[in-house]
Amino acid sequence: MKNLRLKAARAGLDLSQQQLAERVGVSRQTISAIEKGDYNPTINLCVAICKALGKTLDELFWED
Repeated sequence: MKNLRLKAARAGLDLSQQQLAERVGVSRQTISAIEKGDYNPTINLCVAICKALGKTLDELFWED
């Protein structure tokens, strides 16, 4: 399932996939795969992404 909330949060801060990847210590391809729904990140990576974007786990990763 695509993670449009992650993509929107990243874009809202005017960050590229590469910039976010550098902030959390992964490759740009990893961020792309998470946004496309092709990769299920670890909880540690989810937390790092949330911190980098100023969001909560619920806001970015919880499925309704």
